[in-house]
Amino acid sequence: MKLIVNADDFGYSKGVNLGIVEAHVEGIVTSATTMMNMPGVEHAFRLAAENPKLGMGIHLVLTCGAPLESHVPTLTDSSGKFRRGQAHLEDVSPEEVEREFTAQLERFFRMGRRPTHIDSHHHVHAREAILPIVLRLAERHSLPVRYPWAFETERGEHTPKVRTTESFSARFYGDDVSVESLIGIIDDLSGSSSAEIMSHPAYVDEELFTGSSYARQRTRELQILTAPEVKESIKQKRVQLVTFNEIG
Repeated sequence: MKLIVNADDFGYSKGVNLGIVEAHVEGIVTSATTMMNMPGVEHAFRLAAENPKLGMGIHLVLTCGAPLESHVPTLTDSSGKFRRGQAHLEDVSPEEVEREFTAQLERFFRMGRRPTHIDSHHHVHAREAILPIVLRLAERHSLPVRYPWAFETERGEHTPKVRTTESFSARFYGDDVSVESLIGIIDDLSGSSSAEIMSHPAYVDEELFTGSSYARQRTRELQILTAPEVKESIKQKRVQLVTFNEIG
C-alpha cells in the first residue's frame, strides 16, 4: 500500500510549522497542506524549501482567519474575517467561494511552487455545494484532491476527472491519538492500493493556543507520529510512505 500521512494547517503559525517539519524529518509525515491566508505561510514555504522531500499541498480555507479577496460578504463577519464554524456555509455564494479559493491557489503559485494536491480546513471541500467548485479548480490545474466521499457526499454523486487516493482516514484525532490507534488505522487501510491519513502535529505557540480549540492535543500527535514503534510497524508491514506526486 502507498500511504500518505498528511499534516494539515501548515502556515498556521511558526509552532505548527516546526512541529510538522519535525514530524516529517523524525517521523512518518510525508506531506503537508498550507493555509495561504495565515500568518505563518511564508515561514512554511521557507521550511518546505529546506525539506524538499516533504510534499506541499494547499489547505483551502473558509472558516479561519481572513480572506484574501476583499469583497466576499457571504463568507465574512462584521470584522471582515471568515465566520467561525460551518453553519453559515449553507448560505454562501458559490461565486465568492470560487473567487476566494482561486485567490488562495494563485498566492501559492506566486510563492514559486506548485501544490502537490488540494484539501481543505474543516473538510469544507467535502460539502455538497462546495465540492464541485473544488473539483473544477483541481481539474483546471491538474491537481489531486483529498478523497472527499468519506464525509457528506456519496461516491458516484460526482464524476471527477481528478486523482485521489482509494481511501482516507480522519480518525487520528482527539481521543484516538495513540500508537495503538495509529497502527490500527494503518491496518484498516491496508486493503487499499493508496490511502491518506490526516494529522495535526505541532508545537503549541501563542497563536495556536489562543486561536484553535485543538491545540495541546497536537503535541501528542507529534509524539506518536515520531514514535519508533510506529515507524517499525510501517517497515514490517512494507507500507510505502509517499506523497500525492506518487499517486497514479
